[in-house]
Amino acid sequence: MKRILIVGGGISGLAAAQRLSELTLDNPLQVTLVEASSRLGGTLRTDERDGFVLERGPDSFISERPQALELAKRLGLNSQLIETNPKYRRSFLVRGGRLRPVPEGFQLLAPTRMWPFVTTDIFSLAGKVRMAGDLFLPRRRANGSDDESLANFVRRRLGNEALDRMAQPMVGGIYTADPEKLSLRATLPKFLDMEEAERSIILAMWRRARQTRKETGNTSGVSGARYSLFMSFARGMQTLVDQLAKELDSRGVSILLNSKVTSIAYDGKWQVETKTGRIETDAICLAVPSYVAGTIVSQIDSELSSLLKQIEYSSTATINLAYRRSQVGHPLNGFGFVVPYVEGRSLIACSFSSVKFAHRAPENAVLLRVFVGGALQPEMLNLNDDEIVRRVKSDLIQLLSINGEPLFSEVSRWERSMPQYLVGHLDLTKAIEARVAKLPRIMLIGNAFRGAGIPDCIKSGETAAEQLLEMLNH
Repeated sequence: MKRILIVGGGISGLAAAQRLSELTLDNPLQVTLVEASSRLGGTLRTDERDGFVLERGPDSFISERPQALELAKRLGLNSQLIETNPKYRRSFLVRGGRLRPVPEGFQLLAPTRMWPFVTTDIFSLAGKVRMAGDLFLPRRRANGSDDESLANFVRRRLGNEALDRMAQPMVGGIYTADPEKLSLRATLPKFLDMEEAERSIILAMWRRARQTRKETGNTSGVSGARYSLFMSFARGMQTLVDQLAKELDSRGVSILLNSKVTSIAYDGKWQVETKTGRIETDAICLAVPSYVAGTIVSQIDSELSSLLKQIEYSSTATINLAYRRSQVGHPLNGFGFVVPYVEGRSLIACSFSSVKFAHRAPENAVLLRVFVGGALQPEMLNLNDDEIVRRVKSDLIQLLSINGEPLFSEVSRWERSMPQYLVGHLDLTKAIEARVAKLPRIMLIGNAFRGAGIPDCIKSGETAAEQLLEMLNH
């Protein structure tokens, strides 16, 4: 019987194990998954407290990329899937200490509708005029590379105010990244493609939005419509992890917790050293952060190890705070807000969890999820939990007109959890993949390479499973 070892029990590793179990129902294969910590799921973790559903990591996935939705359906979770609240599908942005609605039709970098953009108070008149300059600017001249930073692109096409007031908090916040270093080609290549194909970003987005409205009959703003793509589970994202673990157990996949892998060697088969002993396997899948993978492979390929350790990571913390509804003065008529770095606040963003998804809080209560840290504010992670909560509460009091202390607060730290897709990331990824291809029956997967979202991680795991099986069969 052939053996495959998966190192890492986050969503990527779980997806790889699940796909292997699906593909080998009639062709026995011994699959073992080892996880260094005491639990599965990685950053996917849901807890319940006093009737509140607390997401400590991601609270949803996007259905536009189908892998997560398709996996949930294969696992029989259809009835537990939920969409965002259709009543409040909009968000806010902080300017001058106040929450201002993101203009209807504004999509990450630029507007797709004229009037909401003209009337918004997020940008000054000078800022709006500069953004409109995109309509007349020429394409970028080729300089030998088609990659550039988010900051350089937005500054060049739309101006400094568009960068500081919208692009940095909206896009930089998704990746908890420094926009001066974030690769646009690796994160949002469609904007580079728009410039190449249609010259003006705004014109390209207007045309695409018009076509979308024509095809779907949806006359609401694009920004509002996109919120319908976010999905979760009735009792939180932990549902997916728990069902995967249950399914893998029923199919005979061995899961070993508290089993940190320290090194690997190859002598015709892979010899994997763990803190609990040695495991011999025909093929191996590393579903761990790239810096961990870099340490594991250091004895078999020092160049690969060096390349893997070049991928930088940022650290973040998620703070869940519960309040009585009467304590919060803001109407909470949206899904949350993002905070530009130039505002000088302690938080990156805040999600109104009990508004965004149903059954996240008891009646007459509010659940807020705040994010701190990232590449621009790493010092926040040096504070103790009490100080983080103190600073966050101070900001929320001002921004949401909150009175009194929260019913409770819970801090979740995610050290070096978010890979930074810096300019040149795709070239680095190609170099890593070329080195891996020279090694026998080994795959590297996860959020460090070609997509950081949950569907991306699932896709990487499922693709690796199929490729490893192909290798074993030849």
